[in-house]
Amino acid sequence: MRKFLLLLLAFTLAAACTKTNGPSSNGKKKLTIAVIPKGTTHEFWKSIHAGSNKAASELTAQGTEVEVIWKGPLREDDREQQIQVVEGFAAQGVSGIVLAPLDDRALVRPVSDAGRAGVPTVIIDSGLESNDFVSFVATDNRKGGSLAADRMGQLLNGKGKVLVLRYAEGSASTTEREAGFIDQIKAKFPEIELVSTDQYAGATRDTAKRASENLLNRFGDVVQGIFTPNESSTAGMLLALQDIGKAGKISFVGFDSSQTFIDAINANQLHGIVVQNPFNMGYLGVKTMVDSLSGKQVEKKIDTGVMLVTKENLESAEVKTLLHPPLDQYLN
Repeated sequence: MRKFLLLLLAFTLAAACTKTNGPSSNGKKKLTIAVIPKGTTHEFWKSIHAGSNKAASELTAQGTEVEVIWKGPLREDDREQQIQVVEGFAAQGVSGIVLAPLDDRALVRPVSDAGRAGVPTVIIDSGLESNDFVSFVATDNRKGGSLAADRMGQLLNGKGKVLVLRYAEGSASTTEREAGFIDQIKAKFPEIELVSTDQYAGATRDTAKRASENLLNRFGDVVQGIFTPNESSTAGMLLALQDIGKAGKISFVGFDSSQTFIDAINANQLHGIVVQNPFNMGYLGVKTMVDSLSGKQVEKKIDTGVMLVTKENLESAEVKTLLHPPLDQYLN
């Protein structure tokens, strides 16, 4: 009976792999790449999705048929759901996984198990406490934090009180940004005092707004500067500042982009955002995985770029391209 069950399981997995990675129209093996974001609601992830689709479209046009399967947790704190998604794709036998891990430790075992099942992983956006992956395609997050610190130092002329609202424990990308900001402030601007660096925004704009309100109740009358390390924490803090009439009165540097943030920059309520290139991240994540599956040598770490956007450079061609990727072209 046990032998029969093992044979049945092997047949089922083989059938799943055949279905997922069947031959393409040109007779070559079709590659299926599962792209798993941290969440699916923020603009950042939509840009990664679009970039992933662009890579698949280009590779298919060049003769390697690639299908991107996009699936991730709704909330960016749902570790269990992301683990289940990784395990599900590994069981299906997709060609490869492109993963933005929610937690740098919790996703180590699922990624390792997928590799043992013959499904390699490219890590994007946020690091993993492991080397069991093909490549790490991401922003230099520590550099991004340093850019934010330099902007804050400029805004405050090197003096004042600043608070940092962190994002979430276990998120390697934002932890690096926070560390980059704090270390640069301490090293370069000794007359800037960090009055709070131990509070967390949580996974959503709503949790970030509540955390921001608590911080502003405590420090709103004494701080001259605020730094937030991702889209949701920046959005929550902006709303909290607007609610109490202090938007624009406190120097505020955030991270990531959205139309709301662009409007806030134009209204002098947000004094800088450190912007990644998520479209390029999604594009290079899929392309790197396909290159590896094709037997090409790939870099273990690939930097996708980061820059500071302010009111002064908002209308430049480089910034416009970065802030307005062709989402509609690749998501419809």
